[in-house]
Amino acid sequence: MSLDTHLDQLRDRHAALEARIAEEDHRPRPDSAALTKLKLEKLHLKEEMERLRAQAG
Repeated sequence: MSLDTHLDQLRDRHAALEARIAEEDHRPRPDSAALTKLKLEKLHLKEEMERLRAQAG
């Protein structure tokens, strides 16, 4: 898998997590534990993308 393909997949997962976070956050009674888990996963993806970009650049 090429670096660009891998980064595209990570971006897609990041965007999907962002959508899930927004959905959960707009519920009448958001689940704070679920939000924390989703935000942490999103952060890990962002860190991975930045690491890969730094290695490539």
